[in-house]
Amino acid sequence: MHPPARAPQQRKQDALDRLERDVDAWVATADPGSGTPYLVPLSFLWDGATLLVATPAASPTSRNLRATGKVRLGIGPTRDLVLIEGTVTALAVGDLPDGVGDAFAAKTGFDPRRLSDPYAYFRIHPRRLQAWREANELEDRELMRGGRWVVP
Repeated sequence: MHPPARAPQQRKQDALDRLERDVDAWVATADPGSGTPYLVPLSFLWDGATLLVATPAASPTSRNLRATGKVRLGIGPTRDLVLIEGTVTALAVGDLPDGVGDAFAAKTGFDPRRLSDPYAYFRIHPRRLQAWREANELEDRELMRGGRWVVP
């Protein structure tokens, strides 16, 4: 038996809680020329409005993010999912605001600034956010559209 569907406001709060406490997301990008999809797990930092991820500067993910400016993220298990579509801003290590690199390292358990391979940071601006647990929540799964919450 599945639990009853949550109200959209509860789903929004649960999604915000997951963004605050979870550490990792599945990050999907696509090659701009071939359309070949690329999926990797990356750690993230949520600041209340955007997510920050870091990946090797020479990686396919980094190249795809820079070329397309688009990303999809899946956070949580398949039966308690937050799915985000967003736009991306690339940040060089030197462009990180004061304390953000330290906050990223503290939350994720690794500090790309201290690695020998160069890393790039990417700020993800959610444009669409969906959250659901079971089929009974599919109808009202869209909580953000066009970068604006549709749920109060």
